[in-house]
Amino acid sequence: MPDTLPLPSRYLVFDRPAWAKLRDHTPLTLSEHDLSEMRSLEDAVSITEVEEIYLPMSRLLTLHVSATRQLHIASQTFLGDSTARVPFIIGLAGSVAVGKSTTARVLRALLSRWPGQPSVDLVTTDGFLFPNAVLAERGLMHRKGFPESYDRTRLVRFLADLKAGAPSVDAPVYSHQQYDVVPDRMQTVRQPDVVIVEGLNVLQAPPERGDSHVFASDFFDFTIYVDADEADIERWYGDGY
Repeated sequence: MPDTLPLPSRYLVFDRPAWAKLRDHTPLTLSEHDLSEMRSLEDAVSITEVEEIYLPMSRLLTLHVSATRQLHIASQTFLGDSTARVPFIIGLAGSVAVGKSTTARVLRALLSRWPGQPSVDLVTTDGFLFPNAVLAERGLMHRKGFPESYDRTRLVRFLADLKAGAPSVDAPVYSHQQYDVVPDRMQTVRQPDVVIVEGLNVLQAPPERGDSHVFASDFFDFTIYVDADEADIERWYGDGY
């Protein structure tokens, strides 16, 4: 291949102005007040960023949701089964302090304001951490937040039930004030149009994968990874904690 030809790439890369144009006149449905209630501690996301970054993303996601829904309707028609409502599941991951929680909340708000007002639920994987007592018993308290500190079997079961069209599915709830899973408290998800699953390791899989293993990422229709320069993440972490 001549040196003058670019190497093929799996990725499309956009600078900020080019990405912002993909909004394509999508109306801004969030106010500054709305945004202030969604920001995490020390998160500097602005209403301009919502317009230039999040609105194009919400438009892309809505196109995917609509296309997937039409495909599902076609499958139901073919099978003669219209009973199950299967949500579109978005997996959203990123490191600590990178802004993934705010990203998830903003996208949830924007998606729910599209025409037809689809129902959108947000589930964080913090609830699927093993309780502190279990982590202490297993000697894993110093590894809290790493993949082995999560009840991955329970998370996979939750996602499998969602994709099976279960009328309601319960997710455990985590309290950052208590720094632990809240006993007997559940978030019930009742067949929404979209579910955003946000967490540190939600896109990761163990290094050794056998044919019989199923992972959370197997159930996602769309995935988002929120990233930033390491120096910025370190600064944001120090500001927030």
